[in-house]
Amino acid sequence: MLASSCATTPITGTRTFNLFSPADDVELGREAYGQILAGERVVTSGKELQMVQRVMKRLVAVADDAGYEWEVTLIDNDQTVNAFALPGGKMAVYTGILPVCQSEAGLAVVMGHEIGHVVAQDGTERVTRSMIAEFGLEAATQYLDLGEYKSIAESSYGLLVEMPFGRADESEADHIGLIYMARAGYDPREAVAFWSRMAQVTGNGPPEFLSTHPSHETRIERLQALMPEAMEVYQASAGR
Repeated sequence: MLASSCATTPITGTRTFNLFSPADDVELGREAYGQILAGERVVTSGKELQMVQRVMKRLVAVADDAGYEWEVTLIDNDQTVNAFALPGGKMAVYTGILPVCQSEAGLAVVMGHEIGHVVAQDGTERVTRSMIAEFGLEAATQYLDLGEYKSIAESSYGLLVEMPFGRADESEADHIGLIYMARAGYDPREAVAFWSRMAQVTGNGPPEFLSTHPSHETRIERLQALMPEAMEVYQASAGR
């Protein structure tokens, strides 16, 4: 069981420990998605929804898919500048982030980043740590073997949606998303432009050592360092 719980993250090659398989991620994400969307106003038509669906289709076509159940919902909430993805491929984009995106390429930055969290299994990696801390490894494994996805989704809502990922996870998702958007034919240089706009919208925030997210400046520096790799992928995609 322990050996099978170790996995290698696509793009970055990071080794992780996770009790959840990709199939488990799908079941858990499906259960949590229904709970979350039940209280939201969902956009069912229009150009913005079409754009969100188009970007999703292009990105997942080039993602490292381990059998995920990809789906995206546009939530009508102009006050929320955010998007999130659940384990297994379920994603939501809030209308409040679209003005910051400005374009389809800008939206690909956001959605590529969220897909990065999915393929890295960041959500269930965090749930794994929480379950082991609470129950111990053996009990956590037995609990998962029972297929208690509803109970896990209910007890882990904060871990899956509300609690920010750590800086390492955020940086890794940036890297994965950058490569995916380049593979999909979106100019990866838009990632730097997007995060520059986001810095203007949200301000500098607290000092980096007090935040679970990288500062905007650090994020942009890391993206710029990755840009030669991403541009090579982008140029190759343009030549196909």
